[in-house]
Amino acid sequence: MLLIENISKSFGEKDVLNNVCFKVEDGSIFGLVGVNGAGKSTLLRVISGVYRPEQGEVLLNGQNTYNDPSARKDILYVSDDPYYPYGSTIETMKTYYETFYDLDEEAYKKYLQMFHLDPKISISNFSKGMKRQTSLLFALAVHPKLLLLDEAFDGLDPLIRLSFKKALAELIEETGISVIISSHSLKELEDICDSFGILEDTHMSTYGDLLESKENINKYQLAFTEEYGKEDFASLDVVRFEKQGRVYQLVIRGNEEDVRTELQKKDPLLIDVLPVNFEELFIYEVESRNEAEHE
Repeated sequence: MLLIENISKSFGEKDVLNNVCFKVEDGSIFGLVGVNGAGKSTLLRVISGVYRPEQGEVLLNGQNTYNDPSARKDILYVSDDPYYPYGSTIETMKTYYETFYDLDEEAYKKYLQMFHLDPKISISNFSKGMKRQTSLLFALAVHPKLLLLDEAFDGLDPLIRLSFKKALAELIEETGISVIISSHSLKELEDICDSFGILEDTHMSTYGDLLESKENINKYQLAFTEEYGKEDFASLDVVRFEKQGRVYQLVIRGNEEDVRTELQKKDPLLIDVLPVNFEELFIYEVESRNEAEHE
């Protein structure tokens, strides 16, 4: 299990992370999301042991990832812009990875074929997507206990994204590794992550089970004969209120059955309930906190 306890990190006078706390269970894929500049890459580098936090600690199965070199051997971090020495090939990079990790030879051959990469061509001649595939090839072949992926899907075409997701799911089922994926594409994360965290204003504003969080917030389309304002729904946790004529769309946080019971007290002509996706969940969570701060 990965445990992040009260992590704070700053660069000069700029606070990037402040008292960040969360955990990732074994065999779990954690989606790390946030606006540009929220500190996602910094957090991944702290977790991997690249950066030393000013406060707190990161524990992988009880070992401090910054202080304990043996813990870092169980972590593989794929940055959003992987670096490859000039003139290097997949074959030469394989030798490099074998120096630090127990690379699975059969898995290496399997994923090399899956990504359709030529191991003898200089990586500097690869496209952005091919360079990304190269880093994912080694990430899968190494079998780390903790895999950190920063913008994992950037530059990948739809078929390769699908193949990678399938391979990652199979690896987790076989080995029980933990994965943290940072991505701007929340739609890509939704069908693969079981837990998530929103990094906002230097701290983790929300984190938990993705399915449970989505089930706890819904869009309600309603029609009434009478006029209502947002204040008339004060008994409910209304995240967004929109009205066009007699038709209302409310985004409400809470148990669907309890919310329906409360809405029925106003005798609506109709109630339609629509689920929210991960992207909408992120938007509503951020908007609601911004609105609360300005009230």
